[in-house]
Amino acid sequence: MIRDFALPDLGEGLTESEVVAWRVAVGDRIELNQIVADVETAKAVVELPSPYAGVVTALHAEPGETVNVGERLFSCDTGDGADAPAQVAPGQVAPGRVAEPGADAPADGDAVAHAASPDRADTGTTREPTLVGYGAMADQAPHRRRPRRQPESQFASEHAPAAASEPDAPTVQPARAERPRSTPPVRKLAHDLGVDLERLDGTGQRGLITRSDVERAAEASGAAASRVPAAAEASAASASGTAGGSRAPESAGAPGETRVPIRGVRRHTAAAMVRSAFTAPHVTEFLTVDVTATMELLRSLREDRAMSGHRVTPLAMVAKAVCIAAARTPEVNSRWDDEAQEIVQYEGVNLGIAAATERGLVVPNVKRADRMNLLELADAIGVLAETARSGRATPSDLAGGTISITNVGVFGVDAGTPILNPGEAAILAVGAVNRRPWEFGGEIALREVMTLSLSFDHRLVDGQQGSRFLVDVGAILRDPGRALTMC
Repeated sequence: MIRDFALPDLGEGLTESEVVAWRVAVGDRIELNQIVADVETAKAVVELPSPYAGVVTALHAEPGETVNVGERLFSCDTGDGADAPAQVAPGQVAPGRVAEPGADAPADGDAVAHAASPDRADTGTTREPTLVGYGAMADQAPHRRRPRRQPESQFASEHAPAAASEPDAPTVQPARAERPRSTPPVRKLAHDLGVDLERLDGTGQRGLITRSDVERAAEASGAAASRVPAAAEASAASASGTAGGSRAPESAGAPGETRVPIRGVRRHTAAAMVRSAFTAPHVTEFLTVDVTATMELLRSLREDRAMSGHRVTPLAMVAKAVCIAAARTPEVNSRWDDEAQEIVQYEGVNLGIAAATERGLVVPNVKRADRMNLLELADAIGVLAETARSGRATPSDLAGGTISITNVGVFGVDAGTPILNPGEAAILAVGAVNRRPWEFGGEIALREVMTLSLSFDHRLVDGQQGSRFLVDVGAILRDPGRALTMC
């Protein structure tokens, strides 16, 4: 029996994922829970296990292609039923697809996966487990996502045999997708040429709208001659590029350029940063601190054999100071609920640690960091950073942060004006530790100095509160013993 595996809801309300790589090929025999693909969401790269054992019969997306929740990823012959997949007449809903609301067609609960809440576990209806949540209820049409659009001619040709054998089948027009299927460069080209993708039928594989489709539509409407700026020329060149980027042709006297599609984590990070920068009124304060005592403490911990299994870094010391200071100024550990017109103060700290990875900037967080001692926090940060850099951070690792730290000091940078992680009230940038002349004990001496940069949402945190928090963090780093008086 041919089974279709649809992209499940991978959590946090994500509606689409990009196929990064396939671990299997058509014809491969796979086992239950074998990893078949890596997909990238707005949060992380996720490994998808197969809910079936059998032989792979089709892969429905190419690496670099974005797939909506509910759309088919691959098909598998499980060998436990019919010898071939059921043929579908033109107008019918194919397995793994969803009819338009009100359409007179049965729902296929085995083919389309969507998340269901736990409180529906005892309804007595049949459902099939998927990677996250459950498949569609047997007595309820799945409704999470509409299917991909497929050109009528292509749909008819693919399923012509079924049309002859099932003349009385109810006809349902193929559902239109919520967003026309195309690649980012093609969408950019359509925007520059003034072409409405909603009006196009794609001629590419599985109804994909191609560059040629857009250019033909522009020529037919006469828009190409009047609406193509220089940027559109560059977009046209990039539309045929690969996932790794494309080189535009050089004109006389002009430097060459390489275009890289904006996708995955970088695209979502960019959108989040723009939303944060233009939603929350940012204020940034700076404090330069003599951290010589903290650095001496860290050196003594490294020399202690009892601490040999732990790597306590300056970042871990700052993290501990942030947790202590946040308890004294809870306004920095809160969020603005615009819909409810309420300020939500958190009762604990999920400490975000910004990490630069090959996929872009991600901010996983240490859950309930305020409950950890220094060694536990140092270990947790080390594990979190390694997981993020290796691309194994999960959506749960990246969700639920309450306040964040970004360590620009590892790049040799002294200070900056960090942008808030969306939904958080404050972020602290930690600068590099430098030896410089500093007043100490009434004299000038070489001391180890660090600059802290605190950005905060002025709707939630007043200048006094932000300053108090920053001074508390600085006081602990100046004299680590001071923490004993603040807990």
